[in-house]
This record gives sequence, structure tokens and C-alpha cells, in this order.
Amino acid sequence: MDKYSAVWVSHSSIGDFRNCPRAYYLNNVYKDPTTGHKITITSPALALGSTVHNVLESLSTLPVQDRFQTPLLELFEKAWSKVEGIKGGFPDPETEESYKKRGQDMLSRVAKNPGPLKELAVKINLDLPNYWLSEEDGIILCGKIDWLEYNKSDDSVRILDFKTGRHEEKPDSLQLPIYYLLAHNCQTREVKGASYWYLDHDDIPVSQPLPDLDVAGATILKHAKEIKLARQLNRFKCKEGEGGCKYCRPYEKVIKGLAKFVGSDSYNQDVYVLDNQGASTEPSSTIL
Repeated sequence: MDKYSAVWVSHSSIGDFRNCPRAYYLNNVYKDPTTGHKITITSPALALGSTVHNVLESLSTLPVQDRFQTPLLELFEKAWSKVEGIKGGFPDPETEESYKKRGQDMLSRVAKNPGPLKELAVKINLDLPNYWLSEEDGIILCGKIDWLEYNKSDDSVRILDFKTGRHEEKPDSLQLPIYYLLAHNCQTREVKGASYWYLDHDDIPVSQPLPDLDVAGATILKHAKEIKLARQLNRFKCKEGEGGCKYCRPYEKVIKGLAKFVGSDSYNQDVYVLDNQGASTEPSSTIL
């Protein structure tokens, strides 16, 4: 089987399916019949998360001595221009300013406490890291890891994930198992640790235990097979019935013309905002 006919899964797409198969369909399969593009919804929290992540992840491509030559807040200001106003789902200037201030505070914290960001890093040489989770089943796992710390003494790496939400990652999150599988299979160095960096309130990353690699692989493959079967059967029903749930209803509004189109993103998806979203819609964490 070739990669073009495989089913591609990621942390975000598996999360969509676990939440609601209908939401998975609308966010990952459905294409607008007029534009031929997939659809996505932005929000203040997503705009904040993507901007902070883009600034920090861009540092990993630079030599250590060059990473902080341009102030992080200057990089943030430039990146923020891409999500300002309605483009980031901000309902009013006051909401935008509050989110922007949070981003500035996060990057100020990193500038004062760069920690692993001032050390050597490994960059996987793929635009989108991916590998065959199961070639027999035609399933590919993909995703971007925020940062891979490099330990020169034993030629190993550690996973570092930036968190821009105010709440800690849930215990049943599949993010770390997926990142561990990607880091293990998309580069050759041994993975010896992982950390979450809660940029909203922590000066240093918080170490996390690595999951069992075999268990992680089996768990992710189980979810991926469920997605593949749903795609084969074209069966994507909301768990809460015809009325929908909190995960699929926003996308239903988009396809019913009840959302505002604000442009296209780097993946050529049509981006929309909902009229009633504001500062209160922030999820527990942001995934990119």
C-alpha cells in the first residue's frame, strides 16, 4: 500500500474521533462543495496557542548562539499580526488584548528562563513527521513534536511539549504516547524522557513518565482501526444523536452558513469563526 491511499491519524484527529465521530468527519473528512477545501474553526485560545508555539518552535531551527538574538516579544508581535482581529476569532479589542497579554507574559517567562531552549536540540527532517503505524492495515501516524532536547553525553533525546492553556493535561491524554511513538520511529536517537512546559504559570518544564512503547502502539492502533472502519463504512454518527453534541455542533453551524469565513490557513483549510465565542471558550489545552 502507498502512503496516498493510507489512513493518516494524529493526536488531534484521534481526539476528534474519541470526542465525537461526527466532529471527526466534519473536521477531517468533509470538504466544502464550493471550495473543495476542508473546514476548521478558530478561537482566541487557538490563536494564542498557535502563535506562541510558532515563535518557540522556530528557535529549534537556529544554532544555539543565534536563538535569542531577536527578542521573543519582537517575534511574537510579527506572528500576532497573522491572527489579530477577526482572523483569530476575537470578538472585540478587549478580548484580543487580554489574550495577547497572556502570550507576551509567556514569552517573557521563557526569555528569563530559557532552560532547555538554550541547549542543543534535534530537528526531525520531515515537514510532517510520520511513519507506518501498521502497513498491513494501511495506517500512518503523523504529528509535530514541539521540541526534542539533545543530550550530547549519551546521544539521546527528550520530548518537550509547550502548553499554553491554564489547565494540566488530562491523565488519559494520548498526546505523550503519540509523541513518544513518533520520536522513537522518526529519528534514530533513544528517547529517554519527556516534559510538559506549562508556559502560563511554570518557569521550568515538568517531567513526565514515559509510557510503555508497546502499550502505546497497541492503544493508538486500536483507535486508528476504529477510524479506518468508520471511514470504510462512511459511518460518523454523533454519540448524542441527531441534536449533536458540543464537539460537532460548531461544525454543523459552519456547514449551515451560521459562521463567518475569515480566510485560509497554511493547510489550505477554510477557516471560520462562530459569532458567540469569546474568552470563555478556552479548552483545557491547545494541540498543534
